[in-house]
This record gives sequence, structure tokens and C-alpha cells, in this order.
Amino acid sequence: MKFWTVHIRGGAAPVLVREGFSWGALIFGPLWLAAHRAWIATVLTLVAWVLIIVLTRDGVSAALLAALIVLLGLSGHDLRRWSLEHRGYLLAQVVVARNELEALGRLLERRPDLRGGFLPPEAAR
Repeated sequence: MKFWTVHIRGGAAPVLVREGFSWGALIFGPLWLAAHRAWIATVLTLVAWVLIIVLTRDGVSAALLAALIVLLGLSGHDLRRWSLEHRGYLLAQVVVARNELEALGRLLERRPDLRGGFLPPEAAR
């Protein structure tokens, strides 16, 4: 079972963010952040990447880049949550489920008021 945080903003679909390590952030780094619209984190990561390459020597830069990549894997989901908070989303609940679809189902069981906000009218009944 995995933990998912649910973030809501008036009129928008709820966003579910998984807790734990992010393989996508580890492998794709700033591209993963940009795909999740975490623009500030994307820019800061790219700036850190460039500064490491420009200001350090080969051995040190490799170690620092590896550390940055691991740090992104460890904090990727937290950076998404931070970005959502800055875009006006509020943390609404924490849901435990096997996958995102099951987490959304459990959320809608607990919060039927969210159904009409983003589901088609025939599914919201």
C-alpha cells in the first residue's frame, strides 16, 4: 500500500501525489519536474546543474551531479507538493491505496462533493 496526498483547488480536478522515492525525478530530473509543472524547482535544478558543471573540476562535478540526481529522486514528490501549494492548491487529505486510480476512488468515496467538479455529468451521478 502507498500513501497519496490529495491537493484541491476550487474548480480544478484534485491532484494526487504519491509519497516516497521518485524514479521519474531520478532518471529524468528537470524534465520530470517540468512535466509536472513545477517550474521554479525546474529552473533551480537547471541552475544548480549549470553551476556545478561550470564552477567545479571533473571529479568534484561528477560527485555533486550524482548527489543532485539522488536528491531529486528523494525529494521529487515533495517539490511537486511545494509547487502545487504555490499555485493555490490546498492539502485536503492523505489516502492509502495500491495505485492512483484506487486512491482517487477512495477519495471520491470520502468526498462525494468533489465528483461534480471534474467528472463528466453522467459519471458524477
